[in-house]
Amino acid sequence: MNVTVYTREGCSACATAEADVARICGELGHAWEAVDVDSDPELRAEYGDRVPVIMIDGREHGFWKVEEARFRAALG
Repeated sequence: MNVTVYTREGCSACATAEADVARICGELGHAWEAVDVDSDPELRAEYGDRVPVIMIDGREHGFWKVEEARFRAALG
């Protein structure tokens, strides 16, 4: 599975979501990546202030926080 967290610098919710995703993906053996939405004008326009956004295999799984039980089930 492909896990991506859309994030931005200086966002405390993003830092928390990245830490949660890193921990859970590490426990379950899944790779993940963080993408700064401010590095691309299209991403910035799409996600705006709705970061962090968690994607699994290119589909939006959630935003603003990681719902751990739901995230683990999706990666199941």
